[in-house]
Amino acid sequence: MKRVLFLILVIGITFSGFSQDDVVAEEIHLNWKDSFKDALKASKKEKKPVLIYFTGSDWCGPCKMLDKRLFHTQKFKDLADENFIIYEADNPRNKDLVTPEKLDVNFDLIRKYKVRSYPTLVFTNHKGKMIAYKKGLILTEYYYPFFQSVIENY
Repeated sequence: MKRVLFLILVIGITFSGFSQDDVVAEEIHLNWKDSFKDALKASKKEKKPVLIYFTGSDWCGPCKMLDKRLFHTQKFKDLADENFIIYEADNPRNKDLVTPEKLDVNFDLIRKYKVRSYPTLVFTNHKGKMIAYKKGLILTEYYYPFFQSVIENY
């Protein structure tokens, strides 16, 4: 009986931590540009770099985690609003999630920046020249020094 209670207690404690990640206090709305052209125009006008987020939004597990743990936080929103123009280059399996025109542009960007894995973050200047990139999923806190180095060197 003690073993059963101990096992239930261990399982309960183990899984209680997972449920907390699913709770979203409030929805964070980021100012994603609708087109890459618009992102470049805004970059030139506002003198900010463009952050392109390459993702497979409906199938890429690491992308979903990055989206939730980084992009949907107030900390990232505040940083992006102040310092970046953001564009999502989505390559979903369900092609109805993205217009055919945007999908064509996204594939062109994938080729141009030689994206081989998701998620990938690419920073460009207002002319579309790559200035920095980071590929794969890493701990969220490691993205901020990367962002800071882009800000300081732009």
